[in-house]
Amino acid sequence: MRSTWDAFLSLIYSSSSLDGRAMEKQARSVVVIHPPAVAMSNLLQNTSSLLNWDVLEERNTSSAPSWELEPVPVPVIVNPWDVLLCVTGTLMSCENAVVIALIAYTPTLRAPMFVLIGSLAFADLMAGLGLILNFIVTYIIDSGFVTLLSTGLLITAFSASVLNILAITVDRYLSLYNALTYHTERTVTFTYVTLFLMWVISATLGLLPVLGWNCLEDESTCSICRPVNKNNAAALAVSFLLIFALILQLYLQICKIAFRHAQQIAVQRQFMTTSHSSSTTKGVSTLTTILGTFAFCWIPLAMYSLVADTRSPVIYTYVTALPAICHSIINPMIYAFRNPEILRSLRIACCGCMPYSFSMRPRTPSDV
Repeated sequence: MRSTWDAFLSLIYSSSSLDGRAMEKQARSVVVIHPPAVAMSNLLQNTSSLLNWDVLEERNTSSAPSWELEPVPVPVIVNPWDVLLCVTGTLMSCENAVVIALIAYTPTLRAPMFVLIGSLAFADLMAGLGLILNFIVTYIIDSGFVTLLSTGLLITAFSASVLNILAITVDRYLSLYNALTYHTERTVTFTYVTLFLMWVISATLGLLPVLGWNCLEDESTCSICRPVNKNNAAALAVSFLLIFALILQLYLQICKIAFRHAQQIAVQRQFMTTSHSSSTTKGVSTLTTILGTFAFCWIPLAMYSLVADTRSPVIYTYVTALPAICHSIINPMIYAFRNPEILRSLRIACCGCMPYSFSMRPRTPSDV
């Protein structure tokens, strides 16, 4: 019985080993016979998985909202005061360009007085161009160095404008004090030397912000006119007040000389004629208008520059600066278009209805 059981087990074991060897041999034959088919199947599976991943990525990308990809630009808010200053600068440039053209293309306007008036017009023309450049820098370029250059141009132009008014006042004083020797080569040389020194001083003052006298690195030191610092603004304001005091003193001396001349004429003729009396009165009223306009336009800005800083309301800066800027528009009306020779040249240029040749007449008290 036991031998029969052992024979049965050995039979089962031998059959199972034969089946394992057959299966192993079959598997080997499959691997050996069909390797390209298996590789192709694996490649197709990998490609399909990659395509499915790309499709998913494309869907995720397309599902993103468009406002995240294209941000809306922030609109630039333009200050109406800056627009007004830019328009004022444009008018200033055009008006003073006309004065420069008249003096340059009229051969008879070569006396020292007209040279000084042309220099004043050129300074005011630079001031107008500086205002336009400052508007462009503020809203378009926005560069620190270019801001310093535009500020330096404005300081140079307005400093030259004030110094030219002082030079014109000195010229008028000399024309009355030294009436006999005024029309000489010495006066012409003195005029050109004065102009050279005046523009050198103005250019030096304009270069101070570029050379380091600015508040770009320390905002707490800024004056009401950024990027000019407080010390520079205070120095400019004090200098202007001193120049104004000197101009006032010179015009007082001019009035005294004009009245003295009128009295001498009255003594020689034993009476003062109506023409000389009205001429002297007109001269005094002209001087009063010049001094009053100059003081009204410039003194508020000079005084405000001494007491205010960046913490003060900006509206006060614009209110005090606008009259000083508009003074460059008034200058051609006071110094150029009231002059008979320049006015005659303007009429000739506009309509050509007046004779071109005219003689230079001596200056009267009403011309000062």
